[in-house]
Amino acid sequence: MQVPLWLALIVVGYLGVKLIRPPAWLVAVLLLGGFLLAESVLAPAIDNFLK
Repeated sequence: MQVPLWLALIVVGYLGVKLIRPPAWLVAVLLLGGFLLAESVLAPAIDNFLK
């Protein structure tokens, strides 16, 4: 069974918020930080580090 990545991320994110109940500001900071890092000049360095 193949599940699209966006669907898997939505499900994992929803379950994480429902079960762990992190503060809303923490969720916003992680989402905004990830978006900004993906578009920054650090993206290639992070990509190489994760591989």
